[in-house]
Amino acid sequence: MNLPLNISALSLQLPPASPQFIDLYRPNSDAQAMHATVQELTEALLAPAAAVSPKFFYNALGSKLFEAITGLDEYYPTRTEAGIFEAARTHIAATLAEAGIHQPCLIDLGAGNCAKAMALIPHLQPRQYVPVDISVDFLRDAAEQVQNNFPALDIVGLGMDFSAGLALPGEVQAHERVFFYPGSSLGNFHPGQALQFLEHIADPAQGKARGLLLGIDLVKDTARLEAAYDDALGVTGAFNKNLLLNINDLLGSDFDLRQWRHVALFNARESRIEMHLEATDELTVRWPGHERGFRAGERIHTECSYKYTVPGMTALLRQAGFNHIEYWTDPNSWFAVFWAAV
Repeated sequence: MNLPLNISALSLQLPPASPQFIDLYRPNSDAQAMHATVQELTEALLAPAAAVSPKFFYNALGSKLFEAITGLDEYYPTRTEAGIFEAARTHIAATLAEAGIHQPCLIDLGAGNCAKAMALIPHLQPRQYVPVDISVDFLRDAAEQVQNNFPALDIVGLGMDFSAGLALPGEVQAHERVFFYPGSSLGNFHPGQALQFLEHIADPAQGKARGLLLGIDLVKDTARLEAAYDDALGVTGAFNKNLLLNINDLLGSDFDLRQWRHVALFNARESRIEMHLEATDELTVRWPGHERGFRAGERIHTECSYKYTVPGMTALLRQAGFNHIEYWTDPNSWFAVFWAAV
């Protein structure tokens, strides 16, 4: 007689195991990858309008600072999304079951501390859990914690910059893949890039991908949006400035944090929050072989976070190749969780 896998029960019976971890990122461990990183940052800083990818927020300290941001009063997305998952988790599990998805391979993109997935694992009962993040050491520790909570679960952690591509190694099960992308991180992509990313997930080349569970921040009043990215304690400002420390480490540059201030604003025309670092004085930044002067008030664009409407995201998912689409929102319609089936 075959009994269904009960992860909660098994977690009480089995000793803790160690998750498998595959490091596909680590720029400092590979000369070719490090050269590519240096070239990317150099081009970004020397561009007429300097703009650095938000992926460079997430060194070990940046990951911890973002974890702190999620607990701030002003930062509504994390708790609002968590409330949606708590209210809808039974319905979400039933939706997957009705689609014939049982014990999926749950691929958690931008997993961070894995807390969001841990709340869903008892309900989705995945056969394999694959947390993916660019912050390698932070993710390794988080994957260990998941394994301690669910020792029967097969875990394959991936240190990976999936913004540059999503080629998954053979250790990741090809069968019944469900991609999990919470936190409205898709908003960091320009809408055209977001479409390409979603098309890639929906592509049959991703194996037997069954669908995507996606968290998206919705358009709302400007004051609430801007406060979420410019909190009174200044934690988001520290998170933004830490990007410069990471660039110093990667590039050998001499950014001085005292010469920069955090700026966050909502660009209503583009429907996006923008974060910038603004030079407080005229200054010059130097790194091996290069230098860049900045005028007082000149900015480095560090992040865009696009905000969507439910109809807009539904249309984007359909354009990407997803068919059956459902969504759940909070009572204020500040945030939405989408299920999009291939």
